[in-house]
Amino acid sequence: MFFRRARADRAFREAQRAGYELLQMHAEWPLPDPASGAETLAAPQTPPSDFLPPGLRVPSRQDVAGLMMRWLQPLVVDGEVRTCPECGAYRDWIVLCLRDDSVWLRCRAGHTTKEPGLDAAWYNRHSGPADRFHPTLEEGLRHLGH
Repeated sequence: MFFRRARADRAFREAQRAGYELLQMHAEWPLPDPASGAETLAAPQTPPSDFLPPGLRVPSRQDVAGLMMRWLQPLVVDGEVRTCPECGAYRDWIVLCLRDDSVWLRCRAGHTTKEPGLDAAWYNRHSGPADRFHPTLEEGLRHLGH
């Protein structure tokens, strides 16, 4: 049993050394010789300033008033379930992240409260990519089913 472990350790060290040697070999790629003329490097081209035409660009975070997502399950912040202070709802929220990085919760009944325990970093961790952009809050809420 002891020899099996020593053999496995030796094989692992040899694999590490071989990998390290390969890394060292690739780190020293020969640069083309400009005097030989066989390989000439093209002059670096500057990329265009705007890759996409204006009609295809996605608005940046500063261009929109905020982002929203649906949160169906109960929302637990700091170990306690958040409830609407007006109607007592505890699930099926719309979570709004505004431009100033504040997070607001909107219940199914339309009551909106600021949530100080959540921030834009929490929203970014839990939200997916934006699939649509809406000109008004009402259209966004309608899209999300509220």
